[in-house]
Amino acid sequence: MPVIDSVFLVGWVIFWIYWLVASVWAKAGQTSWARFVGFRIAIVLMLLLVVRAQVLKGHAVTTDSLLQGIGLAIFVLGLALAVWARIYLGRNWGMPMSTKDEPELVTSGPYRVVRHPIYSGIILAMTGTAIGVSLYWVVAVALLAAYFSYSALMEERYLTQQFPDAYPGYQRSTKMLIPFVL
Repeated sequence: MPVIDSVFLVGWVIFWIYWLVASVWAKAGQTSWARFVGFRIAIVLMLLLVVRAQVLKGHAVTTDSLLQGIGLAIFVLGLALAVWARIYLGRNWGMPMSTKDEPELVTSGPYRVVRHPIYSGIILAMTGTAIGVSLYWVVAVALLAAYFSYSALMEERYLTQQFPDAYPGYQRSTKMLIPFVL
């Protein structure tokens, strides 16, 4: 395994370990995972099919050190944004599309720039991985972006119901995932 692949792998492992440990301190809530079982199963089956067929083996691997460096920088920035947003959200954090007991609307820190900075950060980190390791990661980026976009839309419906006076104004003043664009 090339060194750059190991750096990305270790970065992702550390990130997800932190994520799991930090989830212990989140407020109680509920996640309706059953609503999205079919979508999740389809994603897993597609990924297993790609891995099983060895479609990605040895193709489109990034060997340019400049691209690897750019990808690593984007990866680090993405993870930093996700972690900053997670820390800023504190106990209000929850799995995608979860409802929290005693929810609070957070609109400052990274949430002043985009409404879903955790999603933005993870998508950015995956994009960095695609640039730095293999362009085939673009498939994972696209699937993840679609899932997070859908999750964001569902969360926004919930937040509009929970905060009918504050959330619509926040939506008008802040982009969903990409500052000044989307």
